Amino acid sequence: MNNPEHFALEHASLTRRYFLQLGTAGVAALGSQPLWARQVAGEVASDPTLVEAVRKLEYLTPLDKFILGGRGKPPPHKLPPEKLPEVGLTRETWKLEIVPDPDSDAELDNPLSKAAGNALDWAGLIKLAEKHAVRFLHVLTCTNVPNPFGMGLWEGVPLREVFWMTKPKQKIRRIFYYGYHNDDPKQLFQSSLPIGRVLEDAPGELPVILCYKMNDQWLSPAGGAPVRMVVPGAYGNKSIKWLQRILVTNSYQANDTYARNNNDVESPIKTCARFIHTPERVKAGQPFAITGLAQVGISGLTKAQYWLNPQDKALPEDDPYLTQGDWRDAAILPPPEKWGKDLPDGKLPPVPKQVDPATGRPLTWPIPNTIVHWAALIRNVPTGKYDLRCRTIDANGIAQPMPRPFLRSGNNAIQRVALLVET
Repeated sequence: MNNPEHFALEHASLTRRYFLQLGTAGVAALGSQPLWARQVAGEVASDPTLVEAVRKLEYLTPLDKFILGGRGKPPPHKLPPEKLPEVGLTRETWKLEIVPDPDSDAELDNPLSKAAGNALDWAGLIKLAEKHAVRFLHVLTCTNVPNPFGMGLWEGVPLREVFWMTKPKQKIRRIFYYGYHNDDPKQLFQSSLPIGRVLEDAPGELPVILCYKMNDQWLSPAGGAPVRMVVPGAYGNKSIKWLQRILVTNSYQANDTYARNNNDVESPIKTCARFIHTPERVKAGQPFAITGLAQVGISGLTKAQYWLNPQDKALPEDDPYLTQGDWRDAAILPPPEKWGKDLPDGKLPPVPKQVDPATGRPLTWPIPNTIVHWAALIRNVPTGKYDLRCRTIDANGIAQPMPRPFLRSGNNAIQRVALLVET
């Protein structure tokens, strides 16, 4: 079972106490709430097994459980501590250059460079943050990996605030950007963006940021410290760590490292479901809980579903996307009261972009480009060997793995785990 155990901690908004106290009257009082909220309350309150399963979920991934890596031998975050200042990977020595691409005719009147002595340093970035800092919730997920690496609260300065300091003139179509790679071509990891994505945000869209905090703490070396790029709505290959250099170019072509390996580097995040906890074996007639997460991509989310199918029951040959399965709705869990153990008392700092400052609650739920948790209680399963699958239905009514079932533009294959039901 490919199970993201780092998500299986504590979802403090849905505690045992809350639901056991809710009772029939409490469930009835939720009549004015959305249907999914009533379903969650009624189902969870009805069985301690599901209460316990839900209680173990936590929304934000703790920093020590986040999956973080890097290229190179050694990767930047595993360099000896004495080497970090020398290569600009401490807050005291970090600098960011924004200069014209030497292979292009892009024009800047005020390039930021180390040679000119005006590259952006840590003090300059934090000074900008006093006025321009933004926070937002966003899942970190990889194009080709089934499970998210983690769900984080990110903080930084919109890149455009620094870009305008270069006094751009003309012939600018993209930016190319790079992290530290020790002059080793095999370690080089780079990405690119159209300049329009840097300079303006569509309504409801979040800005590209120079990020220095995750979960309200300074980035760790493994997280890309001192500064990384974070590109909302995109897979992690766009959010380059150990950021040190940006080239402004008139090229219309992406130069992303991932593009060289047959990946769609412009693909937005897909909507898909993954299991967090499923039992490997249960007793016949014994109710059991399953929990999971749904990654909310560009197409939104309306349902998370599961399907329990006997292994000896053949799948239709003409149904490659399993649309004819006996899919059942799981309960999508509401926003947590406490978001994660890295935050004091689990409270969000002021004020993430997706949160209403007056109420402290999300402006929409589920939040785009984040996760939601889901849960279900399965009863009365006869003895046998089963396959358990999960999927999402997006806001357009389209079931996973559609509308983009192919890999290399985000992994949204339907997950399958085995279950043994014994006498």
